[in-house]
Amino acid sequence: QVQLVESGGGLVQAGGSLRLSCATSGRTFSSYAMYWFRQAPGKEREFVAAITRSGSSATYGDSVKGRFTVDRDTAKNTVYLQMNSLKLDDTAVYYCAADPTYYNPPKPANMDYWGKGTLVTVSS
Repeated sequence: QVQLVESGGGLVQAGGSLRLSCATSGRTFSSYAMYWFRQAPGKEREFVAAITRSGSSATYGDSVKGRFTVDRDTAKNTVYLQMNSLKLDDTAVYYCAADPTYYNPPKPANMDYWGKGTLVTVSS
């Protein structure tokens, strides 16, 4: 069993930055590829970023490429999502997910474990 707890969400102006964290506990952190998804009101859950178990490779959704960066700290059992140049359309609940398999492209149905999410609101 893996527990995931997101933090770092909040209210930010367009053009600003936020750094989300996802702390994990339970089984070995390095055994899991880690993912970020988001879901805006009335929309489907959308892939944001993924990072391999080793942290050597990452992929991003088209809407965040060049603005968001995912990384992981094995010593802290934590994965991060650095979000820069935030836009109004980035407003959503952001979820952390984990799965032993590194999917490309990843889909929500593939994920074994989910956090409860953290709300990011971008204002004009």
